Amino acid sequence: MLIRKNRFFDSFRCIAQRCPDSCCKEWDVQVDEESARLYQNLPGALGDELRRVMTRNEDGDTIFTIENRRCPMWREDSLCRIQAELGHDALCKTCRDYPRLKHDYGDFVEYTLELSCPEAARILLTSPWEDAIVQEIPGGEAPEYDREAMDILLRTRENMYSILSLDLPVETVLTLGYLYAFHAQAQLDGGEETPFDIDSALVFARDMAKAGNESALVDFYKALEILTPNWRNRLANPSPAPWSEPILNLARCGVERYWLQAVSDYDLICRVKMVIASCLLVKTLGGDPVETAQIYAKEIENNADNVDAILDAAYENPAFTDDKLLGLLLGV
Repeated sequence: MLIRKNRFFDSFRCIAQRCPDSCCKEWDVQVDEESARLYQNLPGALGDELRRVMTRNEDGDTIFTIENRRCPMWREDSLCRIQAELGHDALCKTCRDYPRLKHDYGDFVEYTLELSCPEAARILLTSPWEDAIVQEIPGGEAPEYDREAMDILLRTRENMYSILSLDLPVETVLTLGYLYAFHAQAQLDGGEETPFDIDSALVFARDMAKAGNESALVDFYKALEILTPNWRNRLANPSPAPWSEPILNLARCGVERYWLQAVSDYDLICRVKMVIASCLLVKTLGGDPVETAQIYAKEIENNADNVDAILDAAYENPAFTDDKLLGLLLGV
């Protein structure tokens, strides 16, 4: 079985009370069954408190109730009471794993980091992009995916990484990446593999581009579920910034996370549109691009309903049409 790891996966360390945000606030914390049993039977004051704050949500999952927009186990010194009193292994699986992200495809596994973590975002978005670390270990399961489709997605993802590494302006690179997705989709749909002509693609993009509407794009995100007042304020007060390397790295992270997921439904385009739209939104909202991307990820990537809404909008919402997205990329 192959294991692919983002090169920062193993070296990542939580910065705890130095974190400018926290995974211990605003989110519901889902408690796995094994941890819930531990907490239900834990003696003493901590056990009493854990039993007080655990409840079932509407989906039947055990969660910690949020109090004053924060996990009740989050102490005033910004450390976790469970970890402080019982050690790291006593944390529930959600808290032990975050911000580490795993995609298991059966015969191979990919590991990366969540951009919703400020420290992970800082590392991933400000460091030079490098290939994942690949290891081979015994084991694995027979995959349930379409092998031919996965082979195409793996091959085209490598091509996409190469395009995103071209020594060209960020907006040009993203434009080429956007159009290459259609090239890859054609192969996924059964077409023959043909060369991707960069010069022809740029001519096509400039001919097709129409004036995009930044306000319409922002308005779409305003209509999604909003978790934090900070995000609501950022959407209400956009301050466009220049294109930058962290925004390009945001696209690379999106490709790493979402490209192979097209094996489930053979729809690569909607996922690439989501990645491109995230870059456009981060640029439009402005501020520090790393901070803005981190807030975006917290609000969008960690909310399955919001992700589904964007994937649907890729074909339904006028702000996501190809000509307008190209227009926003090219500044038409």
